[in-house]
Amino acid sequence: MRNLSLFFFSLLFISCEQEIIPKPKAYLSLEYPKKTYQKLPISRPYTFEVLESSVLKDEQKSWLKITYPALKASIDITYREVDANVLELVKEAEKLVFKHTLKAEEITSKDFLNTKKKVFGSMYEITGNAASQIQFHATDSTKNFIKGSLYFYTKPNYDSILPAVAYIKKDILRLMETLKWQ
Repeated sequence: MRNLSLFFFSLLFISCEQEIIPKPKAYLSLEYPKKTYQKLPISRPYTFEVLESSVLKDEQKSWLKITYPALKASIDITYREVDANVLELVKEAEKLVFKHTLKAEEITSKDFLNTKKKVFGSMYEITGNAASQIQFHATDSTKNFIKGSLYFYTKPNYDSILPAVAYIKKDILRLMETLKWQ
């Protein structure tokens, strides 16, 4: 009986504390700097506009790495000359996209066509925990071909990196829209 009295007495003191109210749901609010673009400052067989705050890394064979240090991400661009093999190059680029089907929930494509600038290409968005969330390729179909891939330097967790993917996607769209062959 004494233990029971002690139990109720303890309960009385514990229950007199302030009422616990659950915290309201919150949304992650990431702020990115305002975007300003510049023409690619490195000489290549191609040119396009890049984000001024990105860091460019000159690679061999006219390849290029556009890094986003704050986001721990990069767009890796490879260049190949077309030698009557444009279909082979497109198939190779698409093969790399569809290697992600094991981890991808969905792969959507968007085609680009600018006959004035002779830019023909596609961009693929890969939803899910794949190694690359966006891949693209572009060609003039006679001389030049580029392929690009967005990578994050972290274990893929699509929900966590989604805001950063959306931020960089705008830069990739700008790249495709401003692409010119030299």
